[in-house]
Amino acid sequence: MNLIEQLSRDEGRKARLYQDTVGKWTCGVGRNASDVPFSDDEIDLMLANDIQRVYTALVQYPWFMELDDVRRGAIQNMAFNLGVSGLLHFPTMIACLSQKDWEGAAAAMADSLWARQVGDRAKRLEQQILAGIWV
Repeated sequence: MNLIEQLSRDEGRKARLYQDTVGKWTCGVGRNASDVPFSDDEIDLMLANDIQRVYTALVQYPWFMELDDVRRGAIQNMAFNLGVSGLLHFPTMIACLSQKDWEGAAAAMADSLWARQVGDRAKRLEQQILAGIWV
């Protein structure tokens, strides 16, 4: 037995937020998320894991792997926001990306509920697809 094992046993290991017995939002091994903020290192670790999860889900699609890094980044950004299943509801955009029709892909992005919901984010990602540069 060591401290990590003891705390894991006594606090429990929770992968999702929950309210503890006094109403504090808690996660992990007894982490009081209501009062103890995440450090930059913790935020960066979660972000890196989330980016990897999106990338791993997208690598199975040839149209994604054929994109350059910048355009692949725009698509990962969309998938991060929508989820991969949500991203796959853009068949016109995907068809245009497959053909390297950047204008068509950007137009398909712009003509969507997603674009109206996220505003400037969509405009930046459309430009990233069009120009092939980070925006």
